[in-house]
Amino acid sequence: MGKASGRHDFEWVYNDQPHTSRRKEILAKYPQIKSLMGPDPQLKWVVSGMVLTQLLACYLVQDLSWKWIFFWAYAFGGCINHSLTLAIHDISHNVAFGNKLAKWNRWFAMWANLPIGLPYSAAFKKYHIDHHRYLGGDQLDVDIPTDIEGWFFCTPARKLVWIILQPFFYALRPLLVNPKPVSLLEIQNAVVQLTVDLIIYHLWGLKPIVYLIAGSILGMGLHPISGHFIAEHYMFLKGHETYSYYGALNLLTFNVGYHMEHHDFPSIPGSKLPQVKQIAAEYYDSLPQHTSWSRVLWDFVFDDSIGPYARIKRTYKLSKQE
Repeated sequence: MGKASGRHDFEWVYNDQPHTSRRKEILAKYPQIKSLMGPDPQLKWVVSGMVLTQLLACYLVQDLSWKWIFFWAYAFGGCINHSLTLAIHDISHNVAFGNKLAKWNRWFAMWANLPIGLPYSAAFKKYHIDHHRYLGGDQLDVDIPTDIEGWFFCTPARKLVWIILQPFFYALRPLLVNPKPVSLLEIQNAVVQLTVDLIIYHLWGLKPIVYLIAGSILGMGLHPISGHFIAEHYMFLKGHETYSYYGALNLLTFNVGYHMEHHDFPSIPGSKLPQVKQIAAEYYDSLPQHTSWSRVLWDFVFDDSIGPYARIKRTYKLSKQE
């Protein structure tokens, strides 16, 4: 089975997240960064092209054998679907149509959600706000693994299983850690998704549905793009809780690798985050960064000092009233 991970608890800290103070400092020095905030007019076209590509793929895979369904789900559909989850992430910050048209962003996220096969966008938005506002917050930031995950997934073999099952932990963890009432938007998201799934099934049968859902599960599990889940906030260096990655996979992931920049300026669309790094280079160049998401996955599995417990946690005193 391999040796158990060396960590037995999270890294508890008693200071504020670093992004709030760095944001103020950078804006004071480089006020022109404010001009990067606001919607990205290209996003709706890029996302729509991806959605339509997956709908075309549904038509093309209807007569393939099952082994090829799963091959293309992993190699092609998984890349697009994982990328669409990151488009939904960007859209949750209202960067498709801007804050004044917030509802348009919610509905557009449902459109981006269609190839994923299962309703996701409305629930993601609800919890993602907390991830920014209460980064590392105990019982608030559902991006943080549970104690059971940290305790059990502590050997290389178990950590590998944890990576494969990541989409299930991301889906179920919020219901255990910080359950919230089901919103009308979530019901609408589910109805829209189920309706389109049924139309695809009626037109082309079961195989396209399996292609879409398997692509989502496989693409968010043991997949090169999935390195970003761990790269973003797992503590590879003591005291550092957010890391950026500036490599080529950003081209497929709406620049989610620019993660320090994103947490510093969540209202700037992914397409403009490289400009933040360029303008305020001295704030980011000296901070630890990842150079390979695949290497991140490898190190997570085989490095004893890293596992689900390798996260910074803090308690937010106001959390009960909010």
